[in-house]
Amino acid sequence: MTRADGPRSRRSCLAVPGSSPRFLEKAQGLPVDQVFLDLEDACAPLAKEGARHAIVKALNEGDWTGKTRVVRVNDWTTPWTYRDVITVVEGAGASLDCLMLPKVRDAHQVRALDLLVTQVERSAGLPVGRIGIEAQIEDAQGLVNVDEIATASPRMETIVFGPADFMASINMKSLVVGEQPPGYPADAYHYVLMRILMAARAAGLQAIDGPYLQIRNVDGFREVARRSAALGFDGKWVLHPGQIDAANEVYSPTQEDYDRAELILDAYAYVTSERGGARGAAMLGDEMIDEASRKMALVIAGKGRAAGLTRTKTYAPPAGDGSFAE
Repeated sequence: MTRADGPRSRRSCLAVPGSSPRFLEKAQGLPVDQVFLDLEDACAPLAKEGARHAIVKALNEGDWTGKTRVVRVNDWTTPWTYRDVITVVEGAGASLDCLMLPKVRDAHQVRALDLLVTQVERSAGLPVGRIGIEAQIEDAQGLVNVDEIATASPRMETIVFGPADFMASINMKSLVVGEQPPGYPADAYHYVLMRILMAARAAGLQAIDGPYLQIRNVDGFREVARRSAALGFDGKWVLHPGQIDAANEVYSPTQEDYDRAELILDAYAYVTSERGGARGAAMLGDEMIDEASRKMALVIAGKGRAAGLTRTKTYAPPAGDGSFAE
């Protein structure tokens, strides 16, 4: 699911404890693309019931302008999931964009959430199917089944990597979430991230990297974020306001790349038109552009637009040899 003007921007996804009125209030004023109000790990068992109602109140009465509004419910192995969904969707479904389901291990768990949300929507008189699902992959079984998970429901929007539980599930020798295990000469997360990314892209979904727990080490956060951003991930969880600017920067194209992408799209649209000679390729400066160039440019331009960038360059009319000047 996407907005009418394209996929939601999720460069920075802020975790907000649902049991903390102070954090629920503060999150509304932070420059993040997404907030997820958490009923799972951030809430102690005795605080979960109160947190549900606090989240409903915050969604209905707060100002979340410009932010994707998500609630992370508890996973299906707990006794809390169904009540999380019923309370939140009945109480604030019109003010909710997505539900995040943690510890997803197979497609049946996503389908079960879809069915429950559909029943609540119908009962509450809400549009059926508008609320999306984000699935969090947190163990080896979930990763093995990630292709089926990605296509389990038309509500699916995002696959999220949960590194802490995943590291524990495979017995990784590291206690620092997001950091490389000692003694390993390569990137220990490369396969996991690529596996999630391939499943997401094949299903037309976004892919989000998980948290970096050393919240005061912004340089470390930035380094880890750059790895998943380089692969093509759309964003990363942030646990502290100090991580927000770094996430928004790392997962946005540079102004130069964004301008170049828009130039390529303009130039290709012209040369393939009747007025431009209906050609399949042309030169843009020193670079030949064709249909493959257009597809690559669409990705960068789309991310730039979602990030709120505005172009600073326009292309000139074609010269006699069919090239464009920037």
